[in-house]
Amino acid sequence: MNKKEIKERYEQAKKAYAKIGVDTDGAIEKASSIPLSIHCWQGDNIKGFMHPDETLSGGIQVTGEYPYGARNPKELREDLHQVFSMIPGKKKLNLHAIYADTDDSIDVNEIEPKHFSRWVDFAKEEQIGLDFNPTLFSHPKAASGFTLSSNKKEIRDFWIDHCIRSRKIGEYFGKELNQKSVVNIWIPDGFKDYPIDRLSPRKRLAESLDRIYESDIDESHVLDTVESKLFGIGTEAYTTGSYDFYLSYVLDRNKTICLDLGHFHQTEDVFDKIPSVMVFSDELLLHISRPMRWDSDHVVLMDDVLQRTMETLVRNDLLDRTHLALDFFDGSISPLFAWTIGSRNAQKALLRALLEPVKMLKDMENDGDYNHRLTWTEELKTYPFADVFAYYCLKNDVPYDDAWIKQLDEYEKRNLQERRQ
Repeated sequence: MNKKEIKERYEQAKKAYAKIGVDTDGAIEKASSIPLSIHCWQGDNIKGFMHPDETLSGGIQVTGEYPYGARNPKELREDLHQVFSMIPGKKKLNLHAIYADTDDSIDVNEIEPKHFSRWVDFAKEEQIGLDFNPTLFSHPKAASGFTLSSNKKEIRDFWIDHCIRSRKIGEYFGKELNQKSVVNIWIPDGFKDYPIDRLSPRKRLAESLDRIYESDIDESHVLDTVESKLFGIGTEAYTTGSYDFYLSYVLDRNKTICLDLGHFHQTEDVFDKIPSVMVFSDELLLHISRPMRWDSDHVVLMDDVLQRTMETLVRNDLLDRTHLALDFFDGSISPLFAWTIGSRNAQKALLRALLEPVKMLKDMENDGDYNHRLTWTEELKTYPFADVFAYYCLKNDVPYDDAWIKQLDEYEKRNLQERRQ
């Protein structure tokens, strides 16, 4: 389709949605205002640039040998720039600590804002914000399987220092970019087999977190979040940072929880946890991922789980209190395609949720009219959403059809072949 056809089809879709009280222009405007934090680690399968030869550990596995991963920060930024041009809407970039851009020989407990100044320059050029994750895995001091909950004080102190410095970097991002930086802590700590003492590690984790959050920063520039997990490879029996622990911690300490769609039992509906948490919490970090059998972090599909998640946020007016971020890594396909597919799917699901006649559906529910509630939620599935999304892309000056596929193919052919060597 050409631009004229896109606009014509949008006008027809706009009329169809208007008949049920949906303002498509308003939906597009709202979708454009919600930042999607895109994770840097899909670009090189979580190797980073501080210790790229370190074996990936901490219950994290990346499978596949696609040959074009970024080998340095410059290449990663080039790839991200290309990907950003394929994705509509407002964007942020989520950095892990191991992606420091520096010639200094430093360890993770020595990172400073200056080691990320080139990333800030990049963010200013791209007009995006930056989020940050301390890296508590793939390191000799995480080899025991324990970091912030270790029974060894010197290990805990090392990782506490790293997290304190990570918050300082988040503060630096927030000040420089005038956007609050989400600093999210995830740890791999746990046991492969059933432990005797389930309490002490969690007490130590709470004490470590308290020390981290006692550090002096301007919290107007940082949102502190903690991320739970059900289990990981090597921690099948016990995970110190469980959902129950972190939910209790954030509510007691006035922090924010991160819900990852892949970090729960597959029979649990994570989208149903969101309203429960938000009754008592001001904000939420949501990691959009896709589990398959376990927390395997597959590229996000526009599936029922993603759609229901976005609908939950929109129907309950929680978008402005929720920070949306991606978290997946697939080494079997191009990182550029993975990023673009997952990001566009997240944007599609968000826009589609915004195109629901929420008031009409709520009125039906409140009146006990479940016949029409079900009828309309099903009828909406065949409404001309795709035409609205194409127009949304056109307005954002990004490819509105499958043209992006050819553009990424050409980019890889032009720029990435040398990475095979």
